[in-house]
Amino acid sequence: MSHLISVTDKAAADTSVGTLIREWRTQRKLSQMELALDIDISPRHLSFVETGRSKPSAELLMNIASQLDVPLRARNTWLLAAGYAPRYSEQGLDTARMAQAKAAVQRLLDTHDPYPGVALDRHWNVVLHNRAAEKLMGLLPPELLTPEINIFRASLHPQGFAAYTKNFSEWGSYLLQVLQRLMLSGRDEDIVALVEEVHAYPNVIALKQQTPLTQTTEPSLLIPCVMELYGQELSLFTTLTTFGSPRDITLHELCVELFYPADTQTEVFLKAMGG
Repeated sequence: MSHLISVTDKAAADTSVGTLIREWRTQRKLSQMELALDIDISPRHLSFVETGRSKPSAELLMNIASQLDVPLRARNTWLLAAGYAPRYSEQGLDTARMAQAKAAVQRLLDTHDPYPGVALDRHWNVVLHNRAAEKLMGLLPPELLTPEINIFRASLHPQGFAAYTKNFSEWGSYLLQVLQRLMLSGRDEDIVALVEEVHAYPNVIALKQQTPLTQTTEPSLLIPCVMELYGQELSLFTTLTTFGSPRDITLHELCVELFYPADTQTEVFLKAMGG
């Protein structure tokens, strides 16, 4: 059954919509003047909205949210905080209405085989995967498989993929930057907790204490993940894909990560493994 996000978000109950707008505007590093000009209202009107002296219409809220690139989940929170009904549904991935979208993503992943591919939710938990990815996930210890596989946890934990990653200094630093951006992009307590967790890993602590290496050779076009698996050195780069025009929160937050061989040796090996 189609449903809209329920009023369980503490931010909606405890925070005024004006405060939420100001927090997102500050995060996007825009002044009231700049934002007001962008959405064609007076700075005075925007100031009144942020201070609670004026109640914004639902359309004005959505215009501001669009300009600030606020995620759909947070837009529902804004609407609830202002006393309006939420506009964006949140269908479960296994519901009937999501069947076509889910099938399309799984088809994309299966077509990508024998190269690894996964679909990720907003916390970068694996929700779908192909056979090649399943083989890689089989290398993880049981504690990293439950309650779900999280890419950051699985890749940065010293007993996870980090144990096989030969260029952990580069790849780990890249993942930490992605996780940091994810934390700064929204108010999500689970992401904050995940950041605190991975930053406590001994290998991540050691990584943060390293002095950046001076580049002595021409830099590569992409940072690959170089792993030692089955006595073979594999080099993979990754791409991220999202839905183009989602109006559902689940689809808006879903992304597909596809790994590709970065050299001929890796390509030959993965094709042989998938054969």
